[in-house]
Amino acid sequence: MDIRPNHTIYINNINDRVKKEELKRSLYALFSQFGQIIEIVAMKTMKMRGQAFVVFKELAAATNALRQLQGFPFYNKPMRIQYAKTDSEVITKVKGSYGDKDKKKDKKKKAQEPPTSLAKKPPAVLATPVLSPAVQVPDNPPNYILFLNNLPEETNEMMLSMLFNQFPGFKEVRLVPGKHDIAFVEFESETQAGVAKDALQGFRITATCAMKITYAKK
Repeated sequence: MDIRPNHTIYINNINDRVKKEELKRSLYALFSQFGQIIEIVAMKTMKMRGQAFVVFKELAAATNALRQLQGFPFYNKPMRIQYAKTDSEVITKVKGSYGDKDKKKDKKKKAQEPPTSLAKKPPAVLATPVLSPAVQVPDNPPNYILFLNNLPEETNEMMLSMLFNQFPGFKEVRLVPGKHDIAFVEFESETQAGVAKDALQGFRITATCAMKITYAKK
């Protein structure tokens, strides 16, 4: 019984010890590489524990995310991902059913935008090219270790590992104690580090912080 592809994906088998806000940020960091995210819904009620919904603007983004992250070890548990049964399942689960679709759309716009800053800000930011300022980042000679700065305060090792371990040759992330805004990421070779650097230059973990990546000084 296949479920028809749609913009909303349903994830379960999530580690339910992760705090709700950290979970949403980590899901955003992991899934936003595939496309613009309209909303992430994660709740800590008994019925919804260990589950989340990610709503993409584009259907292709939802499809890519589902294929590439199926079974991904998220907080040490393999994620199970499928399309939500209907486009509106995310709204129905959280707010209760609204009857006709037009009503749902209106309610979705009015009721869901204010409480979810995550839903409102990143799409507007991600719609603009984030790479233009990154081009001017002064750089060092190639190195297999990357230096990251301009990271948001809530950055943790898990978030950065999820972003960088999709690239071949990834070895480890090293945070700097007492300095939340910088980190080092090590790869097996300079070439592999360069690929990751170019791909994630200017990536926004949050709406306001565009990550700056340079080669670490030798």
